[in-house]
Amino acid sequence: MEDNNGSLALGCQFVRPTLLYTPYSINLYCFAEENKMENFIFRNPTTIVFGKGSVAKLPELLSPSKKILMTYGRGSIKRNGVYEQVMEALKGKKVIEFGGIQPNPRYETLMEAVQLAKEEKADFLLAVGGGSVLDGTKFIAAAILFEEGDPWRILSEQAEVKRAIPLGCVLTLPATGSESNGFAVISRESTKEKLAFYSEHVYPRFSILDPTTTFSLPKRQVANGIVDAFTHVMEQYATYPVGAALQDRQAEAILTTLIEVGPKTLENPTDYVARANLVWCATQALNGLIGCGVPQDWTTHMIGHELTALYGIDHGQSLAVVLPATLRHQITKKQKKLAQYGRRVWGLSSEDERQLAEQAIDKTEEFFRSLGVKTKLSEYGIPEDAADAVANRLKKRDVKLGEHKLITDQEVREILKLCL
Repeated sequence: MEDNNGSLALGCQFVRPTLLYTPYSINLYCFAEENKMENFIFRNPTTIVFGKGSVAKLPELLSPSKKILMTYGRGSIKRNGVYEQVMEALKGKKVIEFGGIQPNPRYETLMEAVQLAKEEKADFLLAVGGGSVLDGTKFIAAAILFEEGDPWRILSEQAEVKRAIPLGCVLTLPATGSESNGFAVISRESTKEKLAFYSEHVYPRFSILDPTTTFSLPKRQVANGIVDAFTHVMEQYATYPVGAALQDRQAEAILTTLIEVGPKTLENPTDYVARANLVWCATQALNGLIGCGVPQDWTTHMIGHELTALYGIDHGQSLAVVLPATLRHQITKKQKKLAQYGRRVWGLSSEDERQLAEQAIDKTEEFFRSLGVKTKLSEYGIPEDAADAVANRLKKRDVKLGEHKLITDQEVREILKLCL
C-alpha cells in the first residue's frame, strides 16, 4: 500500500527520503537524529486469535474458499494432535495437503507446492506449523501469482510482489514472529543462499495462537525460539537513543518477560501461563510495533543467515553465537542503549556506562547458555575460515550492515573472529 507521495505505508514504515532494504524493514531511510524519534506510519492487518481451543475458530475465519492448500512441516502436527484439530475444523472444505517443508524452508521444495497449488487452483493457503512453514507459505502465496520470470527474483533481486494468494496460519512454534508480519526468509539448497523478502500482500489474514499446540516441542526448538525472539527485540532496541521512551519500555518488557518465562517453559513444558506469555512475546517481538520510529540494526541476523546457509547451524543457534560478538564489536556506538539495557533489564548498577554495557552483554550470553544454547562457533564445529567465507559472500552483494550502514565485510570478519 502506498500513500499519495509514493511512500510505503504498511507495518511500521518511516517517512524518510531514500529507500533502503534490510531483512526486517523496508524503510524510507535517513539516519535518525539522536534523541529524536522519526516519523512513521503503522498498520498491522493480521487478526490474532489467541488462546486454548482457538483452532476450533477456523471456520469463522475462513472466507468461503473453493479450495485450501494446507501446508505443514515434517509431520509433527500429526503426532501432537494439531492435524486432527485442524482437519476437524475444516470439515466441509476442499483441502489439499502439502507436507515436508523444512526448517529454513527450501526454495526447491516450495516450488513443488507452487506447482501443486496451480494445478489444483487453490485460492487460500493455510500454514500449520512454525515460522519456517509460515515463511515458506508466504513465498508460495507470492510465487503462485508472480509473472515476471523466476520467482527466485523475489528474493535475489527484491522483485516486487504485486499480489499473492491470501493465507492464514495455525502457529505451533513461537519464535519468528512471522505470524504477524509481511516478512519471510527462504533458503536455496543449490546455491547455499538464505535470503529474505517483504511484501504487504503476504501478511497472514489471521493467525491462530493456541499455546497448548506448542507443549510437545523439543527443548532445543523452544530454546532456539526464545533466542530468536530475544534477538529480534535487540536488533530494534540496542542501537542508539532517539527519544522513543514508549518503544524502549515495550522492548524492555518483552526482554524481561522472556528472561522470566523462558526457563520456566523449558523446566515445565505444560505450564500454560509461561507458555502463553512466551508465545505472545515472540509475536510482539516482530510485529512492527517496537520498531516504530527507531533505528534498527539486523547485523546479527544477516551474519546468522549466512552461517545457517553455509554450515547448517540452527537459526537460533547462529543468533546466540553472533549477537554477543556484534554487541561487543559495536559497543562504543551502542554504549548508551546497552547501559540502559543493563540497568533496566538486568538490574545492573554502575556509575561507569562502559562497564554497564560490558556487563549487560555478558549477561545476555549467560542467559543464552542457561537455556542450553551454545555461543561459540567452535562448539558447533564451524571452522575458523567461516569468517572469510561469510564476509566474502556479503561483500559480493555489497551489503552494508548496522544501524549506521557502516559494517562492511572487514567488520564482519572481526565480529566472527570474536565468535570463535
